[in-house]
Amino acid sequence: MSPTLVTPRLRLAPLAEGDLPHLVALNGDPEVMRYLTGRAMTPDEVAAELPSLLHSERGLRVWSGYDAHGTFAGVWFLSADPDDPDAGEIGWRLPQTAWGRGLAVEGARALVEHAFTTVGLGRLWAETMAVNAGSRRVMEKLGMRHARTEVCEWEDPIPGWEQGEVVYELTRPVS
Repeated sequence: MSPTLVTPRLRLAPLAEGDLPHLVALNGDPEVMRYLTGRAMTPDEVAAELPSLLHSERGLRVWSGYDAHGTFAGVWFLSADPDDPDAGEIGWRLPQTAWGRGLAVEGARALVEHAFTTVGLGRLWAETMAVNAGSRRVMEKLGMRHARTEVCEWEDPIPGWEQGEVVYELTRPVS
């Protein structure tokens, strides 16, 4: 079981079945999904994905975030890197009402701290489309550095695909 993480403005609790309506609204927003799938997910698609998010398959942990008023503020992810036991991937997805308020960074900082101190990882990475300026800013504010850009061919490409996917990395500070 993942711990609850608390920041000055957020409470990040392990994702629960009761979070499904929030996930349906979040993943059903085409602007939220613009750089992920390029389209909104249907409620049935979100519901079908929920069991894998709840049961930490392949080392994935998901937290749902709520602000001080109890308003849903998004989800944050931490997953194991299958190729490197010392590394993990972090990510976030917030509703439009939470954009531009620093909540993505605040929640991600809590995950970085958890990953480095509690889990004991030595390196974190995050990935997004090169055209996703918002997520890239979050990565930079976390102190992550651009590691590489990869351009792949896609069966059903999303606008901006030709600029590639960027990978940012952060290593645990040496004490």
